[in-house]
Amino acid sequence: MATSAGSYIFNAVRGGAVGTSEALPGISGGTVALMVGIYDQLIGGAGHMVSGIKRWVTDVPRGLGPARAREQFRQVDWNVLLPALAGMVVALLLALMLIAPLVEEYTQYAYALFFGLVLACLWVPYSGSGKTWRGWHYVLALAAAALSFTLTGLPGANLPTHPVVVFLVASVAICALVLPGVSGSFILVAVGLYVPTKDALKDLDLVYMGAFALGALVGLSLFVKLLQFLLENFHHVTLVVLTGLMAGSLRALWPWQTEDRTVVAPTDVPVTLAFVAVGFAVVVAAIVYEHRAKAKTAASEPSSDPVR
Repeated sequence: MATSAGSYIFNAVRGGAVGTSEALPGISGGTVALMVGIYDQLIGGAGHMVSGIKRWVTDVPRGLGPARAREQFRQVDWNVLLPALAGMVVALLLALMLIAPLVEEYTQYAYALFFGLVLACLWVPYSGSGKTWRGWHYVLALAAAALSFTLTGLPGANLPTHPVVVFLVASVAICALVLPGVSGSFILVAVGLYVPTKDALKDLDLVYMGAFALGALVGLSLFVKLLQFLLENFHHVTLVVLTGLMAGSLRALWPWQTEDRTVVAPTDVPVTLAFVAVGFAVVVAAIVYEHRAKAKTAASEPSSDPVR
């Protein structure tokens, strides 16, 4: 079946939402990918791409041919992945230049909006497998939430901008792109490399950007295969853990905190709560719309029962 231009644009917009989130401290790209419905396709596609590249590099030089590599590449949903990745890259660059400064200037209101968004998004992984949660699932999610809560409350550091350090930090931060509940930008803020990374993009610092890109590629290649394995073999339990990580990450988005993550007394409460409500309502509306669209599509499909 041919894919319409509208589908490519829609997938690019969904990827753009993920890319935008990665530029904003506290917002996880994985969380947004879950929210816009492309999480499994991104993880599965990236995993098959990594396997395909690995088999191409190992098989072709040994004279075994590219057959196994091509088989992996055929399993990638390119109609979703390519537009999503293109939208992600463009939106990330634009967000770093345009949106991130606004977040820094109006941090309390921005965090309140994101808090509402992520809070409502918890429903996505919670109900994503379609299976009932048991008692031990809640215990596991609570443990994951406690871990995420602790990590997002740690005070910041100031690491040097040496290429080796940038490589190592990027290899860890990029994992947040595919792990809901953890923000890559937040990791950069925590180690003191958020501003240097923005400046490197602005000033076209090729050494810094090269070290960062290489670290991101290595980190993503290693981590995405693990996550792909977990989603394919332990889908429900993996979503339970992801739900807990997302819940605990709300600590990073608490509107009333200082730059070093110290909680302070609430101020300007009515307006701040209004932003929380707006963020929550946007996601709820999107979820309701998606459910109704699926129900309408299911109702319009012809019955598979034989005619008697």
